[in-house]
Amino acid sequence: MDRLGHEAGEPEAFHRLLTTEDDEELARVLVERERPLWAREIAAFRLGCRGDRRAFEALVLLLNHRDPERCVSAAHALRLLGDPRTPRAAATLATNTLRTAYALHPVRLLTALRAPESVPALVSTLHRLLTPDEPHWRVALACVEGLGTLADDRARPVLEAALPHPRLGEAAAEALRRLPAG
Repeated sequence: MDRLGHEAGEPEAFHRLLTTEDDEELARVLVERERPLWAREIAAFRLGCRGDRRAFEALVLLLNHRDPERCVSAAHALRLLGDPRTPRAAATLATNTLRTAYALHPVRLLTALRAPESVPALVSTLHRLLTPDEPHWRVALACVEGLGTLADDRARPVLEAALPHPRLGEAAAEALRRLPAG
């Protein structure tokens, strides 16, 4: 919260959003015009952690933000929110070829959710990232690690294809060891 407190520059408004127990007040922050991003982030995070689905759209937007810290807090709140739309939204973000640079946290969220969408989205994303000199190798590595955690045999072909990649090979070998004997 230090990051947001510094960003806010409005100590009273910041403190109010951190301490209010009024969910309606937090929900208003999400829809009021000209509210700064820091305020929307706090409101969405607090509502999401409480299981209030009004935070869903704001949290999904934050999950796909260029600031990794915003993505981390959004992913955490989305896990706690328990909204059934979350896996599909995370899969959409993870597989969006135009937003690959911001896919790390959606990939990690998909792994944590263990939803039906998780393995197909991670396989698809990893397959696309197995090109030489791929700049988004951290996203590819998160896919490999996630597929190892999920231990679903559908991942075998793409994990085998990842073996020769210098940055992915060791993790791919470990992920393959975690798959059911085939």
